Amino acid sequence: MQSFNTKNNHTTPSEETGEPLTLTTSAEISAGAGARFELPDGNEVAVFNVGGEFYAIDNSCPHKGAPLSEGQLCGYVVECALHGWQFDVRTGECLTVPERIRTYEVRNQEGLLKIEIR
Repeated sequence: MQSFNTKNNHTTPSEETGEPLTLTTSAEISAGAGARFELPDGNEVAVFNVGGEFYAIDNSCPHKGAPLSEGQLCGYVVECALHGWQFDVRTGECLTVPERIRTYEVRNQEGLLKIEIR
């Protein structure tokens, strides 16, 4: 599991100012893959690379809490490895049942993937 590194030179988030949180470099997540990152508050986010576009969602499936970063990605849909719930990584909408998970805007700035936590 990758985690937030507080000893780097990247910007740290500030909920008061809305500063972006740098997670990793875009080169670290290959196309069609996902990775998990621990946020400063202890929660996790899953980041997926869909053809060079990056999307971030809560890493916990609302059904049984399985990590979505370990699910199978097919296009814009990730399937939970535990029980097969499917989520659109762009919107957080569950395609299996009427549920939704939190999404985060991902910005690729000079090869660094950044999200805003609000």
